Amino acid sequence: MISVARNWVVKQLELGEFQSYRDVYRKSVTVALKVSLLAYGINLMCHLVLHQLGLLPYDLKALLIVATLLTPPITFVLAVFFYVIFGCAIHDIGVSRARLEELSHTDMLTGIANRRAFQTAFEAAHGEKAMAMFDIDRFKVINDTYGHSLGDEAIVRVATVLSSVFTKDCICARIGGEEFGVLCTDMPFGEFAACCELARRRIARERIAGDDGTFGITVSGGVANGLPDQGFSQVFSRADKALYEAKAGGRNRIVLSCNDHSSPKECGNSETGVARSAA
Repeated sequence: MISVARNWVVKQLELGEFQSYRDVYRKSVTVALKVSLLAYGINLMCHLVLHQLGLLPYDLKALLIVATLLTPPITFVLAVFFYVIFGCAIHDIGVSRARLEELSHTDMLTGIANRRAFQTAFEAAHGEKAMAMFDIDRFKVINDTYGHSLGDEAIVRVATVLSSVFTKDCICARIGGEEFGVLCTDMPFGEFAACCELARRRIARERIAGDDGTFGITVSGGVANGLPDQGFSQVFSRADKALYEAKAGGRNRIVLSCNDHSSPKECGNSETGVARSAA
């Protein structure tokens, strides 16, 4: 019984039946009707037993009238009252819990996923995956020259562009500082690489106006494909290494890191015009 009650409470905290206050009110009526019938039945049984034992101090007929007129409505009102209070409290706790869970997976500045959510999404994905790492070029110079508020604006602009380009079966995340990650499933690697190049070009067209003038932003990117048996660290390391090569190669470019058995077409090399790195 205790286990059943515990599981029910946990289910409600996960917003199982209490998605809204309306659900609480609707459920309270159903439960109150059941409780009223149960209380009425128990009342009648107890009095019938007392009557059979000769312990009933008043007439059985009068008892039935009183029990029928009073027990169900009083029980119904009390059951609804306490169920609504308890249900609304559980609903509020469940909403707060869901909100905290969402915040724990969201980057506060950009509104996209954070590193924790990014890694969780990778581990939950099955089959082949594609990962990209992006880093804003010369971000320290932007902060030092135009101030941290415009530096934050640059971060938000990059996040907005990435979210607009990668929409299908993809997750965009801010890994930390000025570094971003993109993870896609069910997308051919060549198409993914082409989207990375598209994102780079769109970001390069962005302009941010400040008190000291208008400036543009560029990003470098490293792209890696991941096989089903490859873990997060392995794919992440290859994408990060490709990003480093993009930085070393002049910035504002995309470098691909493919598994040894991938053909150039599968790696996107022949379709995107971006550089390819050895795995």
